[in-house]
Amino acid sequence: MTLRSAASGSAETPQPPVSPPAGAGAQRGGGGRRAGRRRRRRSGSRTRSQAWAAHLFLAPWFIGLFAVTLGPMIASLYLSFTDYSLLSEAHWVGLENYDTMFTADDRFINSLKVTTTYVVVSVPLQLAFALGLAMALDRGLRGLSFYRSVFYLPSLLGGSVAISILWRKIFGTDGIVNTFLGWFGYHGQGWVTSPDTALWTLIVLHVWTFGAPMVIFLAGLRQIPRSLYEAARVDGAGRLRQFRSITLPLLTPIIFFNAVLEVIKSFQSFTQSFVVSGGNGGPVDSTLFYTLYLYIKGFKNYEMGYAAAMAWVLLLIIAALTAVNFLMSRFWVFYGDDR
Repeated sequence: MTLRSAASGSAETPQPPVSPPAGAGAQRGGGGRRAGRRRRRRSGSRTRSQAWAAHLFLAPWFIGLFAVTLGPMIASLYLSFTDYSLLSEAHWVGLENYDTMFTADDRFINSLKVTTTYVVVSVPLQLAFALGLAMALDRGLRGLSFYRSVFYLPSLLGGSVAISILWRKIFGTDGIVNTFLGWFGYHGQGWVTSPDTALWTLIVLHVWTFGAPMVIFLAGLRQIPRSLYEAARVDGAGRLRQFRSITLPLLTPIIFFNAVLEVIKSFQSFTQSFVVSGGNGGPVDSTLFYTLYLYIKGFKNYEMGYAAAMAWVLLLIIAALTAVNFLMSRFWVFYGDDR
């Protein structure tokens, strides 16, 4: 007996380490795997429920895309190769509508010329007028919000039937324009009834709807740093030189944006020509816009297949012009990160 055992009164026997029962680690590992599978299942079910919710909210957009946009587009593409007349079944004629359009339809060629003239003249005039007015409003006028709202109204009203009727009255034989000219001894004609001036009254109406591009130009002018103008004045640059060297280059992205939108919108103009000309493009087809002639072919002459072909030609024209604008923009549009 040792002293330690004597002191404690008994000998301490060492205890061997207790090992876990056989299979306990496997049970814990299996439980962990089952818990992981349950978590993955819950996560997967939550992901699927979120996906279903997303599809549910997107369903109206998809329905509109296929039922209102893609479906009618595909149907119109098919009808453009037929002689469908709304009153009888469609019969396949191949490229006959397109061939007739460019080789035997003088009114189609004339409508294309009238619309091109309208776009080429009215869009630059409108943008120039909108930019000039935006620069005038950018000088810190009192009540700027009021003026901005008032000048924006023409863009909201210019495409309406009421304004088109009013325009016909203003430029009529006894309209306001001739009354004003009469004060100076000039007796004007009926501007909307003369083939030489009827289209120009519609161009003036389009220029009058300058509100939307003006507001965009005004926002662009507010983003130009004033320090650039101050430095230019210190160097002796006048207002014209400041406009050419500072304002115009920094506004080229805004000009490009407005130009693309206005070209597309101008090719789609319909109401003004329909109301002013009485729905026939007169006088002597001088206001026969492309869209008006499409309407005449489709809903007056019931040549819906021909009208569908015209619609696709218009789509290709607008797409081609938009592509050309984007290609040409690299030569004149200046962005802040350009070198």
